[in-house]
Parts: sequence; C-alpha cells; structure tokens
Amino acid sequence: MFKQLVSLAALLIGFSFGALADNEHPAAAPSAVGVDSVIVGNKSILPRRNEVNLGPSPPEITINFGFNTNLPRPVRIRYKLDGVDAKPWDGSLMMLTARFFDTAGNQVGQEVFNVKGDSAGWTGSLKTSPLTHRREAITAPPKAARMWIVISSAGPPETMGVYVVANLVVTKRTGTGSPEAIIQPVFDGQTIDSPAGWKPDGITPNMAKIITINEAPVQRAFAIFDDDAHGHAEWRTIQESAPAVVPGDQILIEWNEMYSIGHNNARYVRYSGLTEGSYRFHLMPADMFGNPAGADTILTLQVPPPFWKTAWFWSIVTALAFSLMIGGNRYLAWHHMRREMARLKNQQVLDKERLRIAQDIHDDLGARITEISLASGLAQKRQNLSSDTSDDFKRISRMSRELVSALYETVWAINPENDNLDALGGYLVQTVTPLCEQGRIACRLEISDLPRDVDLSSQTRHNVIMVVKEAIHNVIKHSKASEVHLHVSFEKGMLAIEIRDNGCGFDIAKHPAGNGLSNMKRRVAEMGGTCDIFSNAAQGASVRVNLPIQKPHGGNGMVMAQK
Repeated sequence: MFKQLVSLAALLIGFSFGALADNEHPAAAPSAVGVDSVIVGNKSILPRRNEVNLGPSPPEITINFGFNTNLPRPVRIRYKLDGVDAKPWDGSLMMLTARFFDTAGNQVGQEVFNVKGDSAGWTGSLKTSPLTHRREAITAPPKAARMWIVISSAGPPETMGVYVVANLVVTKRTGTGSPEAIIQPVFDGQTIDSPAGWKPDGITPNMAKIITINEAPVQRAFAIFDDDAHGHAEWRTIQESAPAVVPGDQILIEWNEMYSIGHNNARYVRYSGLTEGSYRFHLMPADMFGNPAGADTILTLQVPPPFWKTAWFWSIVTALAFSLMIGGNRYLAWHHMRREMARLKNQQVLDKERLRIAQDIHDDLGARITEISLASGLAQKRQNLSSDTSDDFKRISRMSRELVSALYETVWAINPENDNLDALGGYLVQTVTPLCEQGRIACRLEISDLPRDVDLSSQTRHNVIMVVKEAIHNVIKHSKASEVHLHVSFEKGMLAIEIRDNGCGFDIAKHPAGNGLSNMKRRVAEMGGTCDIFSNAAQGASVRVNLPIQKPHGGNGMVMAQK
C-alpha cells in the first residue's frame, strides 16, 4: 500500500511539472498553410518536427505545400528560402497590353508588358506605396488600323493581387510629324465608374475599379483588385473610341504603376544546387495585398557535407596517413638497413680481397723485384765486367728500384686500410719529399690535420696522387724553381690542394696546356672537382685542385663525389 501511494504521488508531481512546462512553452499557433512533403530526386520525404535531412549534394528538391482544411483559407501563399530567395515570392503576373486591329476588326498584333511580384517600394498599402514610372516604345505592325490598351489580370487563373495604373499617356509619331497624344484618360471630379472611352471587362468585371491614391492633390487611377481564383478583370479602351494608327507608326506608352501580385493555388516550388548548410523555408499566408494573414510555417532543410568533407572522414584519413607514414618509414628504414648490411658485407668481402692482393703483391712480387735489384747491384761490382755490361746492370738496378717504388704505390692504393683522408695526407708527404730531393728543390709542406673517419675510394686516392706527382714533375722539369710549396686542407666538405713554385712561370695564352696538364684536369673532372692553373712569366706557377666530398647515403663515413 505504501509503495502504491509513493507511485501515485510521483505521478501527480510529474503531471504538475509537465503542465508548468507546457504553460512556460506554449505550442505555436497553427498556420493556415503547411508543407506536405519534400521530394529529393525521386524519393519523397515526410517532414519530422519541421525538419528534413536532404542528404549531401541533393540534385533537385521539390517542396509540396497547401492549405490546412480546418482553418480559414487565406487569399495568397508566399514562400521564401533563406539564403536563396532575396524576398518572399508567390509568382503569377498581370499585364498592360497594346493590341492592334485591322479595318475588319481582326487582331493583327500585340505588345504585352507583364508585372509580377511586388513593385519597387511596395509597403502592402495603396496609401504608402510609391508609384513607379514606366516607358515603352513600340511600332505599329503591318495592317494595323486601330489600337487598344488593356490593363488585365488575365494571367494564370490563380492570379490574385492588386494592380494600379496611373497617368497613362499614349503618343504616336507618323513619319517626321510631331508626337500626338492618342490615348490619355481624363478623370474629372465626377468620374466614379470609368473615364470616357474606357470600360471594365473580364469574367469578373466588378474587380476593375477607379481609386484615389493621393489626397493633395487628388489623383485617380485604374485598379484591379483580383481576389477570385477562378476569374479575372480588366480595363480597356472601347472599340468605338480606339485611336487610328497606320503601320510603321512610332508609339510611346508611358504610365505610373504599383502592384502586388501572387496566386492562390500554389502547390510546389523547386530548388537545385543547394550547397551544404542549414536552410529555413518559410510558408507565409497573405491577403490580397501580400500582407501576412496568419502564422508562418517554417521548415528547416539540412544539407550535410559529403563524407569526404566531414571531420570523422578526415580523422580516419589522417590516422591512415599517419599509420602509412610510420609504416612506410619503418619499411624504408628496414629496407635501407638490409641494403646497407648487404653493402657492408660486400665491402668487407671486397676489402678482404684487396688486402689479400696487396699482401700478395708486397710479399711475392716485391720480394722478387728486390732480389733482382740486389742481384744486379752485386753483379755490377764484379771486376772483370766490361763497361757496357756494367752500365746494363746499373740500368737494371735503377729500373728495379723504380719498379719497387711503383709497386709500393700500387700496394698502397689498393690496400683498404688506406681508404681515408689521413692516409692520403701521409702518403703525399712520403711521395713529394723524395721527388723534391731528387730534383734538388726545397720543399715546403703544409698538411692540415686530415680526419681519419673520412673515407676515400682507392681510385680517388690514386688519381689525387697522380695529379700531385704530375704537378711536382712539371716543376722539376720546366720551372727552374728553387722551392715548391704543397698545401693540403679539408674544410666544409671540400678537399683543397695547391702546388705552388717560385720558378720562371709561363704565359698560359701563348703556351696552351700539354698532355700533362690536360691529364691533370681530366682526372680531377672525373672526380667531380675543378683544377685551375695560374701562371705569369717570371712569377712562378700554381695548380689549385678542389674536390667536393659528401657523406654517403646511410653511412657515417664520407666518399668522394663522382660525376
């Protein structure tokens, strides 16, 4: 029993709060017009809670609407889509028409000047809305004999609204004559029904009226108040007073007008090309003058962005891209590591083979050539040898020593333990010093501290040695110098070598480079460097070599850049 009382109390409390909430947020007043359905492509969608999701990039939408049968029916329905329609719209039209007839009373042509929507400055009242001036020039067609002016609401049957025409004047010019007013209705103070020469007409002629639109001074005008969805009205000139015209007459029609025109039977409207966003569609019941005649119906249209523009899509794309980037980087690192391991393995095999060849040359060929040199030296000391034989042994001994020196250079070049800048600097000292001593030239050596962890290939070391030796030989043979200066430095990835002497020099323009200088430049160019030769008569000469050195891909050492 206690539990039942508690449940009943909770129910009463909930009902009380619900009633309070309803009083605080009263339901919107029902509208005389409503949206029946929205068609997207070929799919019909019923609005739920005054909102429709059209889906991304709808090609075309149709909004069907109509009157609510349980409420008084308004005269007109106006509609507007915020962001698309500049102002409320309900279509349909009225017109002012110039008609031409022949002598038999048959129509031979017409010019129609339509009006639709609201005139400029329309306020919903004839007293406060301004008149807009209009001017149209036409030409009388062939066979034209008479002309009528018709002001009509005979557009679509559902046309409804008000159309006012004042200060109407029609003039014609025949040939080179002066303009002549042929139609100009006169509203005297007694004019109530129609001015002379004019008559109301149409299915419902009583909707055609004469109105007063100003008070000081009083101004009368033609007006059509069309509130009948099944009829129309018009003002026209009567046949008996229709002015005469001839084909080719230049006719000018001028008048002032104001209007608000719509229709009573609108049932749908179409829109296309709606971009992503939220739109509000308004249905507005209106009276004959376009003024609100009840509550608006508002339908929210949602156009979501396509999936490739949504945050979740780009979150997934970003995550996938990040994962692919990490996976790709890891794969590249793994693949690069495998290639580097294979390269190092091959390099180790190659270095072992080079070391074996260097040792074999040094131990086998070196020993044999040394034996030849010693044997020839001992033979030339024998007392019973002729002078020619002694000279031959001397030549053999000298050639053996030169061969040992060349062999030593070859062994040094192919030995992988010498593939670095530090070994190159040491070998240059060992090579240049004895050459200068043999040529009896003083030698100044400036060898900077060269890093041992900068690797050079055996081919590069060999070419550098050959270039330096060629430069030293040229100094000994041709320069008549007393001193040669060798400078070697390494900075910012560039190996710089300069060989400079204080000899007689030469004019480069008059003495083009021979084979020796050409070979030097060719060797340096093959290594990707530059070799410049500077010299002037009596000022010595210098050879400057610059070799770029770069880090190898995936290694800590360095290699000579190759073309």
